[in-house]
Amino acid sequence: MVVLSRLICHPAHPCAAVTALQASASLAADGSLQLLYTLTGALDALRIPAPTQSGFADELWKHTCFEAFVSHAEATSYHEFNFSPTGQWAAYAFSDYRQRDAGWQPAQAPDFNSRQTPDALTLAASIPATLLPARSGILHIGLTAVVETIEGAISYWALAHPGERPDFHLRAAFTLQLANSS
Repeated sequence: MVVLSRLICHPAHPCAAVTALQASASLAADGSLQLLYTLTGALDALRIPAPTQSGFADELWKHTCFEAFVSHAEATSYHEFNFSPTGQWAAYAFSDYRQRDAGWQPAQAPDFNSRQTPDALTLAASIPATLLPARSGILHIGLTAVVETIEGAISYWALAHPGERPDFHLRAAFTLQLANSS
């Protein structure tokens, strides 16, 4: 089952250049999480990082990138995934709210690609089941994005913004639910 959602901009950080930001999520037969983000608008007003050498990179959230936060329904632990149009990615494990597990290393890289046209940026990602925090049960997912303008202003997009300030790590923002039976 594919779940299509509209991401909303945090009201404290508007971005007039973005017309819409949609994301979809589904679980494949092999247990991998399939994501698709589509950002439409005046892309010439946005700072979209150019493709570079792919691989792991920290602090992708400082510029335009797409993210997913994934947790098992009953757990306080969760994983965070960041995908940049550059081809760089990051994956982190947290034992609790913002408590990063520095010892966790991703067993493999997620597979993703992005494509840009004059008025749309799309990014498709496949997160292997081995990187997800749970193999069976209900997954709670927060789909998010950070969008930077050419002036350097940052806007924060998510399924929900439960706090006064943007905070993608809040469990109340993990509003998408998918049943994982693999």
